[in-house]
Amino acid sequence: MPGPGDPMGFVYTGLRVTDLERSLRFYRDGLGLVERGRGTMSHGGTFVGLEDPSTHFQLELNVYPPDSPYASPYSVGEGLDHLGVEVPDARAVIERLRAMGARIAIEPWLERDRYWIGFVEDPDGIWIEIQSAVPAPPSGPSAPS
Repeated sequence: MPGPGDPMGFVYTGLRVTDLERSLRFYRDGLGLVERGRGTMSHGGTFVGLEDPSTHFQLELNVYPPDSPYASPYSVGEGLDHLGVEVPDARAVIERLRAMGARIAIEPWLERDRYWIGFVEDPDGIWIEIQSAVPAPPSGPSAPS
């Protein structure tokens, strides 16, 4: 089980926004961040990944439709959606945090066969996304059975 000192890296900061195009104009056109990808989340939300070309800081803009379980009324100053970290084994880290008394906001799930993703709350209720990539299957000729 991973513990303190195991590799972990902050991947990005996620912001909940109310108008994606308006936010893109601000962060992309106004501040110079570069769009690195966009897509639809399995629960119907939309994300756009942006990156600062000089520092490589990543910002994820998130929009949730009204029927999403993650949609909530927007209050100015409460737009921090979550912090995202990547670890070698998301499920193991989430279990360690659970054992430490952390509240699990969303149990881990396999997203599009690429990432294990789960959310925990920090002691003040801020959501932390914990993700790990699913290892790619070995390529090349397989060994004889």
